Amino acid sequence: MPTFKNKKEKIVFLVANKDILIAQKKAIMKQADGITHFHVNDKLMDATKADISQIDLTNTNALIVKAIINTTNIMDSHDDVHIPGLWTKSIQENKNIMHLQEHDMSFSSIISSNEDLQAYTKYYNWTDLGYDFQGQTQALEFDSNVKKSRNEFMFEQYANNYVTNHSVGMRYVKIFLAVNDPEYIEEFETWSRYINSVVNAELAIDKGYFYAVTEARIIEGSAVPIGSNHVTPTRSVTPKIEEIEIKLTEQEQEIKTLKEILNKIEPLIEPDKSTLIKDSTHSDLELLKSLSNNLNK
Repeated sequence: MPTFKNKKEKIVFLVANKDILIAQKKAIMKQADGITHFHVNDKLMDATKADISQIDLTNTNALIVKAIINTTNIMDSHDDVHIPGLWTKSIQENKNIMHLQEHDMSFSSIISSNEDLQAYTKYYNWTDLGYDFQGQTQALEFDSNVKKSRNEFMFEQYANNYVTNHSVGMRYVKIFLAVNDPEYIEEFETWSRYINSVVNAELAIDKGYFYAVTEARIIEGSAVPIGSNHVTPTRSVTPKIEEIEIKLTEQEQEIKTLKEILNKIEPLIEPDKSTLIKDSTHSDLELLKSLSNNLNK
């Protein structure tokens, strides 16, 4: 990107080279760049951090993590504004989305995938996510089964509440240049359509432009130290309760079988005494009754 003397000169360049610049964006996978420019309301952030301080993790080998991977209606450090609905088609079609450590597509950095991961979108008030903005955002959210056996390092990071940012690894599908200049009819129309929903609109106004992303293909979502979109917290971390198979000992199984037999012959244990013919029969029934009572104690 060349150096410009003023905002107008840059806008002229962006519009003139719009197709090339958009093609360049589409040619790469977008990830966190470690640059952020958002004001954080610390008081609200404290109220929304995942609270696991009272949870005993001694015998826990898996955590259910709810993580915000991306949010819409905010201008990020790539000069993009993600528009609600951009993930709809991708979530329906891509069944191989992964939860990764720092965008590293290697086996050692996979946190969860396949049946251990559910990706979906959900609307939140900005204040619910810890930021002092008005209105709502559509968040891309993961429900991730974080297993200690798969990625012990990230298991510990989530367990200790160290993960406060996430980032989406994505490819652009539909993207439009928006400029704050009526001279450029198409680009100004895009600006006018979306600018009132951009919560950090002052940044877009200062730059004079942004890119509206209306459709993108999600590849993965990562835990990162700092995301290009800072409004991507961990919503909650909960120990997963494993189902324990109860195995009966041989003696317990014999008792269980005997109880089942006794339940079937129980009507014979309390017969009408007038039908008893021999004392020995009555004694045998009393013995069975006594045995049944002892087993049921």
